[in-house]
Amino acid sequence: MLELNSLTDIAALRESVDIECKLAQGRDGKGGLPNDLWETYSAFANTSGGDIFLGLKENKDLSFDLRGVENAEKVLEDFWNNLNNPQKVSFNLLRDSMVTVITIEGMRLIHIHVPQASRQQKPVFVNNNPLTGTFKRLGSGDMKLQRDAVSRLLAEQSEESRDAEILVGYSIEDLDLDSLRVYRNMYSTRAPDHPWNKVDNQEFLIQIGAWRRDRVSGVSGLTRAGLLMFGQYRPIMDAFPNYMVDYQERPEAKTEARWIDRIVPDGTWSGNVFDFYQKVIRKLTADLKVPFTMQGDQRQDDTLVHKALREALVNTLIHADYSGHASILVVKRPDMFGFRNPGLMRVAIESAVQGSESDCRNRILQNLFRFVGLGENAGSGLPKIFDGWKSQHWRQPLLKEKAVPNDQTLLELHALSLVPEKTIHFLRESIGSKEFDCLNETERLILATAHIEGTVDHRRLMQVLDIHPKDLSATFSGLIERSLLLQEGAGRGTIYFLAQARLSDDIKEIFGDDFFDDSKKVVDFNTLTDSSGGLSGRSGGFNNSSGGLSELQLLAEPVASKKKVSKEVVVKTILELCQDKACTLGELASLLKRSTNVIRKDYLQPMLKAKQLFYKYPTKPNHPEQAYRSAKEELENDH
Repeated sequence: MLELNSLTDIAALRESVDIECKLAQGRDGKGGLPNDLWETYSAFANTSGGDIFLGLKENKDLSFDLRGVENAEKVLEDFWNNLNNPQKVSFNLLRDSMVTVITIEGMRLIHIHVPQASRQQKPVFVNNNPLTGTFKRLGSGDMKLQRDAVSRLLAEQSEESRDAEILVGYSIEDLDLDSLRVYRNMYSTRAPDHPWNKVDNQEFLIQIGAWRRDRVSGVSGLTRAGLLMFGQYRPIMDAFPNYMVDYQERPEAKTEARWIDRIVPDGTWSGNVFDFYQKVIRKLTADLKVPFTMQGDQRQDDTLVHKALREALVNTLIHADYSGHASILVVKRPDMFGFRNPGLMRVAIESAVQGSESDCRNRILQNLFRFVGLGENAGSGLPKIFDGWKSQHWRQPLLKEKAVPNDQTLLELHALSLVPEKTIHFLRESIGSKEFDCLNETERLILATAHIEGTVDHRRLMQVLDIHPKDLSATFSGLIERSLLLQEGAGRGTIYFLAQARLSDDIKEIFGDDFFDDSKKVVDFNTLTDSSGGLSGRSGGFNNSSGGLSELQLLAEPVASKKKVSKEVVVKTILELCQDKACTLGELASLLKRSTNVIRKDYLQPMLKAKQLFYKYPTKPNHPEQAYRSAKEELENDH
């Protein structure tokens, strides 16, 4: 929980993913609840929690001044009354200790700490309607969730396992019988005397949970798990329209989506989850440069790293939200392995890493893998992955979530030592050998991690280092004072990166827009062997070789051709201009024939705050080459 104790603390405060400040002066200037307070409460509850401060005024430079709340008692009374009113808020997550009054320089602030809601409590919504009153936190703003996102939250809330549902209208004819045959062979090899080996396919499917009969309704049929595991591609797509499994092997340690080997459903194989696992695991482990071990006088080729990769691949498949919009993507590069699945974690990342809590989204699918010796049920999968990487003294795996452009969980397994020689060489060259040699071990590891991963934050370094949080904060401050690190954001949203990093290239998450290029999600069977990895967008130039207007100029024409036009039309035009190409302020002003001051003040700033536009360089708003992308483009990048 963030604490404010002085004017200095307020001066350093910035709104972020978990900090929101509001004036709360009321109509009479003596204090009142802001109307949008409840949107922020919903957003924090549905994301990762956060802190709301009432009594602070935001300045043009995004800093805050202390104004205080004169009638704090009345404001608090209104707050608790509304919070406990189900017509206003669906769920009260707060205890008395989470709402406090702070006095600074004789003025009183109200501090509200909102915890993250559990899966069973989400969605937390306002005004008695989840479809119109559910919000999530995105950057420093509150974003209203669309109907399909709310529906997924409601499904997660009510279902212990997402894959037990019976699919009406599907039969054994929708399965790939070769997949089922291979699976049964694996099962019988592992348990040769098991009675299930003697039953027919229908009974076997019933016993393993791939076929189920509802005892109340009497309906029976394939479960979602059964179709995903053994189905043919077309029936799977009928049941799961967003289904996509994708493996890419990339030749270089770069985020660009150029690949030399790829596995996607292309009509040459079933396309189901089981066959995808079988094909991909062989690719992942084919050329592992990990020495074998000896157990007695027997060579053990199945090392901890092999086991870690199996766990990572199985985890990706069994925890995926197959109704989500992101694809399942597995990437192999010389320096790392990457795994992405649609859907956020069902438990806190810290609990998952420790193995102390398990809440699988697809419990039957998990069992299907476990029956043939793959995966765990007791939450030990992630600890096994971490142990495998630790056995080689490689960098600790990085597990994280992203909500934009779609909910997804990402796992990065870097096959790099804690401080590779290449990184040491870079740091010596960039900051000077003398200064580098004066750094302590903790400072070197922080800078090395920032170089390897692009950006770092407090949570990530707590995973890498054995250090107290207070000492880590002090170390960060020291590196910033010496200009060895730069800082953006505030609170839990703070990120740090090397001062020498090129913003256009180095400050990228390894699982960024380029890394996960889904431009070929709709597979063209005739061009599948092409390794370019992307499709070209429309031209960003203003001129056309034919002498006519460019496409961008044509889009801008409704505004550029008139002196007066409604604000709605200008906003719509800006969104269209920034849809396929990030446009700079100067380009927009030129296209729309408006002053840069008008475009920036009246349109770009409000649209950024409303999350209709996004910065091209989000870590540095004042970047000299800053440009703007539409929210629509952000969403389409992951399709």
